[in-house]
Formats: sequence, structure tokens, C-alpha cells
Amino acid sequence: MIAVTGIGWLNQKEYGCIIGKVEKHHEGLDSLYSSFKRESLFSYPVKNFSRFDTISKTTCFCAALALKDAGISYSAGQKKDIGVFGANESGCLESNINYFKDYIESGRILARGNLFIYTLPSIPLAEVAIHFGLSGPLLHISFNDGKISSLLSFAGKNILEGETQSILAVKAEETEAVCFVLQTEDAVSAGKSLSLEAVSAAADKPDFFEMIKALTGLA
Repeated sequence: MIAVTGIGWLNQKEYGCIIGKVEKHHEGLDSLYSSFKRESLFSYPVKNFSRFDTISKTTCFCAALALKDAGISYSAGQKKDIGVFGANESGCLESNINYFKDYIESGRILARGNLFIYTLPSIPLAEVAIHFGLSGPLLHISFNDGKISSLLSFAGKNILEGETQSILAVKAEETEAVCFVLQTEDAVSAGKSLSLEAVSAAADKPDFFEMIKALTGLA
């Protein structure tokens, strides 16, 4: 059986942890980074965070919240057999547009390399894996229905097939993001957990706010 042991989320004004029943306001992604360092949600500085594109930032934030919600700590040099699966609507389209605009403005000769880094949709997931020391499988996926339940089902199936015992399932856009920690029952600690089936049903609300409200109701 698969359990959901942590859920972290954020939008343009708020962020929180579902199981821990945390909900706070923020003043923007830059100030949020300072808050996360101060509150030890980031155990140490995220390398090159100021260069991240927006989706890489929201992915990193919600992953930190989900790990905190699941009671999973991390430290520099420590590796964990946890996978990272991600899906979103826009992929890395905005970062590709920004890179191409920079290329045009530079006379079609060169463009900034730090913009080029984020022109693959798997890069935000890789940044999460690097910072948190996650050594499990990493995959960016697209689903025709665009539903979070499809992502959760796919991640759960990979756990049942023995790919890894734990997966971070992330759906991150530039304006909002949510991350789920999926684990086998054997890997679950004494903390509270939610059934994957209940979380999948609640996560398929069409509106982000309604989804968070439904998920909060499960905890």
C-alpha cells in the first residue's frame, strides 16, 4: 500500500503544509527564500537560487514544505533514495521564450547561459534532487488529462514496482505549486499519513484554492 506522508503547497500569496496544518502568507518568492532559510526549511543555502527560473523556485519551495510535512530531514552530503516525478501544464515554455528573446536582443549571436540552463522541463526537478540529496529516479511527465491524480497514480505504480520506496510528486507552475510525498507503508514513520486514493480524489479539483481546501479537509 502507498501512503501520502506530506503535502506542501504555495501560490502567489500563501504557502503551507497540509498534514501539519500550516498556512502562512508571504510577500513574494525572494522574501520567501529568506524566510525558508530562517525557519530551517532550507538546511543550507540553495546553490544559485537567484538564477533559478520561476518554476524551479516554486518547485524547490513546495518540495521543502512537503519534506517538512513528512518529517523528512536532510543535510549536506547526505543522500536519500527518494525519486522526483514532476508534471505541469506549460513545461519550460516561459523560460524558452525568455532565452529566445535574450538571443534576439543580443543580435542572434549569443544569449545568457544562465537562461539556457532552464530550457528543459526536467531542470526544476533536477535542482530539487541536487539540493535535497535525492538519488532516486527523476522524471518529467505529461498527461493528456492534465490531472494531478494521473501523476500520483503513476508515481504510486513506480513505488509498487520497486523503483524506489519514496517519491516526491510535484505539479509546479509559475504562480502555484503542490508537492506530495508518497511512501510505502514500510517506509512510513510514526507520523500521520493519508491514503493515496483519498488524496488523489481531493487533488482533482479544477481550482487550486478548492484543491487545497479539499486536501486540508483530509488532514
